[in-house]
Amino acid sequence: MSIWWSLHLRREAASVPLARRLLLGTMETAGVDPDISYDLSVALSEACANAVEHGGDEHSGTPSAEYRVTAYLDGEKCRIEVADSGPGFPPSRRGHRAAPSPAPTSAESGRGMCLIEQLADHVHFRNRPGHGAVVSFDKILKWREGALLKVS
Repeated sequence: MSIWWSLHLRREAASVPLARRLLLGTMETAGVDPDISYDLSVALSEACANAVEHGGDEHSGTPSAEYRVTAYLDGEKCRIEVADSGPGFPPSRRGHRAAPSPAPTSAESGRGMCLIEQLADHVHFRNRPGHGAVVSFDKILKWREGALLKVS
């Protein structure tokens, strides 16, 4: 069995905990190990917060009011994708990165993408030309005993 869902959310701070709670509820119901669920929920929160802050194209005169979150739980892996319609990532942030470059400790922002890289097994940052940025990440799942989706 597999589960997937997709949300179209407003670019408002209140949408971030909504996406996080839906992911946590899905993983708890499916029987995913709580530590794995927590890591993925923090990574999702960071990706959503980035989409809320940077995900619109205010320069076009018609700022985007939405972003999209899609989650797939299938077998032994969870894959999450957050897509916005903003200006996209700068060239240094596109694609896979071997090691994150941390933000200065005095910085008020800039740690989210590095945190996602630390919490997930694989992370990919890409731009959709003219359509914004996509952050996708996945993690191998661990299951509680008697889990609904557990791979045998």
